[in-house]
Amino acid sequence: MSTPTPGRVVVVGAGMVAHRFVSQMIARSPEGAWHVSVVGDEDRAPYDRVHLSEYFTGRTADDLTMDPSVWEDQRTELVTGDAVAAVDRETQTVTTRSGRVLAYDHLVLATGSWAWTPRTEGTDLPGVFSYRTLADLEGLREYVALRTERLGRPLHGVVVGGGVLGLEAAAALQTLGTAATVVEFADRLMSVQLDDAGGEALRVLVTDRGIEVRTSTGATGLSAAGDGAVGTMDLSDGSRIPADVVIFSTGIRPRDRVAREAGLAIGERGGVVVGAACHTSDPAVWAIGECASFEDQCVGLVAPGNAMADVVVDRLLGGVATYSPAPEGTKLKGVDIEAASFGDVFGLTPGALEVTFADPVARTYRKLVVSDDARTLLGGVFVGDAALYSSLRPLLGRSLGADPSAFLAPEGGAPVLGGDLPDDVVVCSCANVTAGTVRGAVTEHGCTSLGEVKTCTKAGTVCGSCVPILTKIVNTTLEASGISVSRAMCEHFTMSRAELFALVRQDGLRTFTQIVAAHGTGRGCVVCKPVVASILASLWGGYILDGEQAALQDTNDRALANLQKDGTYSVVPRVPAGEITPEKLIVIGQVAQDFGLYTRVTGAQRIGLFGARIDQLPEIWRRLVDAGMESGQAYGKSLRAVKSCVGSSWCRFGVQDSVGMAVRLELRYRGLRSPHKFKVGVSGCARECAEARGKDVGVIATEKGWNVYVGGNGGFSPRHAELLAEDLDDETLVAVVDRFLAYYVRTADKLQRTAPWVADFPGGIVELRKVLVEDSLGIAADLEAEVARHVESYVDEWAQTLDDPDRLSRFVSFVNAPDQHDPDLSYTGVRGQVRPARPGEPADNNPVIARTLEVRK
Repeated sequence: MSTPTPGRVVVVGAGMVAHRFVSQMIARSPEGAWHVSVVGDEDRAPYDRVHLSEYFTGRTADDLTMDPSVWEDQRTELVTGDAVAAVDRETQTVTTRSGRVLAYDHLVLATGSWAWTPRTEGTDLPGVFSYRTLADLEGLREYVALRTERLGRPLHGVVVGGGVLGLEAAAALQTLGTAATVVEFADRLMSVQLDDAGGEALRVLVTDRGIEVRTSTGATGLSAAGDGAVGTMDLSDGSRIPADVVIFSTGIRPRDRVAREAGLAIGERGGVVVGAACHTSDPAVWAIGECASFEDQCVGLVAPGNAMADVVVDRLLGGVATYSPAPEGTKLKGVDIEAASFGDVFGLTPGALEVTFADPVARTYRKLVVSDDARTLLGGVFVGDAALYSSLRPLLGRSLGADPSAFLAPEGGAPVLGGDLPDDVVVCSCANVTAGTVRGAVTEHGCTSLGEVKTCTKAGTVCGSCVPILTKIVNTTLEASGISVSRAMCEHFTMSRAELFALVRQDGLRTFTQIVAAHGTGRGCVVCKPVVASILASLWGGYILDGEQAALQDTNDRALANLQKDGTYSVVPRVPAGEITPEKLIVIGQVAQDFGLYTRVTGAQRIGLFGARIDQLPEIWRRLVDAGMESGQAYGKSLRAVKSCVGSSWCRFGVQDSVGMAVRLELRYRGLRSPHKFKVGVSGCARECAEARGKDVGVIATEKGWNVYVGGNGGFSPRHAELLAEDLDDETLVAVVDRFLAYYVRTADKLQRTAPWVADFPGGIVELRKVLVEDSLGIAADLEAEVARHVESYVDEWAQTLDDPDRLSRFVSFVNAPDQHDPDLSYTGVRGQVRPARPGEPADNNPVIARTLEVRK
């Protein structure tokens, strides 16, 4: 039986679901005689809306563009910036606003949805935005920059709507330097996805991030400032708040205008009515994605839209696939806060049981909803730590295989999930990929890496939350097939970093040349050279820019400073525990003033000076070192800082001297080179003001001594540290931290933070506790001795540099003209300081002069 020929297909809408449709047509019918025209009203190719907020953290519009290779197929056509104005079902044609007429045999509506804004006075004022498209975000960024300059102060931003997208928008405002308030009409954040306890846990985390939260109230009106732009917002609780910029994130509505005007059946709550085959009321017209109403429901998620696209492709090619809604799951992104849920969040299933675990100190909340016999997983809620989300969600509707409480316990006593999941379990809901399909990519299609499997199956290419479990399945399948899972650092070293570290330590090798000769090949690369440099520094110490080691270092280490966007560098002196004398503050201030450096207090309780030319670094550091300061090593893969609260010295709640302990730890571990940077926090009581559980090593005071937590981090994938040992005296605490850091340096992979290292450690925190606290391997004394040798041999890198004219000679802008500095640098004034000038702004090459060129009015 021959495969049917779809003929001419026109897709109205050029979003993610339309892209999925085209890519599946190509994959399923690589030689078919068909033609697909995709027509979109935005002036750009389909882009990744799921990661839209990453536009504010460095990704460009091009970075967000979805795979453009689908448009290279001669059977595909992409029309952008030309919305469809009308559909004539009798003649089977569509007409665009520009007058273009396209004939179709099959019409696929993928028009998506539009951002709904409540009818509130003032929503048409300048400074009011939606948060839906790249154009929205581009306009928002431009407006915030211009408005900030005009007002001469940071803005007060308000986001109306406390759902997932609203919280992303609030985080985006913060990234743009704007204070953010979230206004939510419901009594909690993410009210659709979280229960009461989860919403409260999320509120605490969001507030800790510096975002103000106003729940159980709504926006009743916006008022203009003196120049006509939005300035204030009135709330239903009678209050008025400043609102220099406003984002409405109050839900979406299906874009069904074209379908309505074409006479297609529309759902009671909007959307184009479709059946299980995704047909509309016209057999030649289909609808997929957010514009489609199935069983009177329109779903604003990409996974159901992709599933619908797959159904239509299958039907057009002669299949009989049907669409069946899968239980929804949601994970908060782009906010540096973990919150996720899936399934029956509220326990509405008859007989459902709810198993919960809350840790107010760690600010985590977890809940599993299970059947009345506690065997079948019905739903889950995770706030503060969503590590279980990706592994448990595929088991929705299936047996957990263990006591539910074991999954929620702090020790994580439940079995690790992943490699042994049944073949029919969907592990990537966005692309509707099962565990069996992933295994088939390895066993049938010859994929030998996660990247190849992602390309083959499209799993893990949308939201990315399934990547951890995909990795486990891929590696398990490779090993079961007799294929070794490569842990090679690069083409020059076939072993892992940990294996190479052990060999270098065992053989006493001291140079890259010796290491390559003994255990590698070639001349090295940008991957292995910095790793070897770190290993040598960890084992033997010494000045990192001496001899052939200089060529191994990355950009920052070569300058002993962090490179900035304009080619200048930052200067960050060490300030142990944030404690600094007035005399040192005066020196820092005078240096910043004399060199025209931008100055700010960092999140690590240090003072950063920005805008130093490379040729100025020695002179700046000479003055700082003479004043008794040393490098804070903000540039190195080493200890960054030890953050502390004031502890029992000043705080009435403190039970231990957190500052004293933090200073002791910082002076002990300063300069300790490691696989990645690491941070330490010390809190003087359980109130946790130093945020110690968000650090690689967290120390929290108790009435009896200290608790030590390990493996935490913030950043893109936040993770709370896990309890390693409790109620330790000062000396035992230092010994345990010594062991942890030395063991991490020995055994972690290249560029691996302590969080994934602890998470991946065989046996988890329980086994790690046996090794480091109970000394089950008998290596504790050796680990402590390694740290002791480091402490004894430590010398400040900048002090070493300043004492040697040869070392100083590398700090020039131009090797062939050492007395000249970069003429392309230019600065302008901002809030009494300087920043790199933008095109068209008043600027000067001298930052001291530029400070007087204030551009903010």
